[in-house]
Amino acid sequence: MPTDADIFETLRQELRRGSLILAVLGQLQREHYGYTLRKALADAGVEIEEGALYPMLRRLESQGLLTSEWREEERRNKRFYRLSTDGRAVLDRLVAEWSALNASVDSILKDDGR
Repeated sequence: MPTDADIFETLRQELRRGSLILAVLGQLQREHYGYTLRKALADAGVEIEEGALYPMLRRLESQGLLTSEWREEERRNKRFYRLSTDGRAVLDRLVAEWSALNASVDSILKDDGR
């Protein structure tokens, strides 16, 4: 039987999954390569492991939401990512959805009718 800690961790991961996509898309309004993207997210309080970030970036690019290009910087080839035009449109819609959902959940959680 799962413990409360196990249940919490499972639910926490589910909650984070969609939020991470929104955070990544939001951060890629400016161009980043993997390391600077992880650092910018972490600086904003959003931790993400490399093992989760890179597959997400590949998936978002295959969905047409990101563009990428390889460039040499500091004598190393780095892949730079940025929102595509379609990605910008999807981000705008997701932000509106997030704002509405967040307002609704906040309202529910503030209701002191326990």
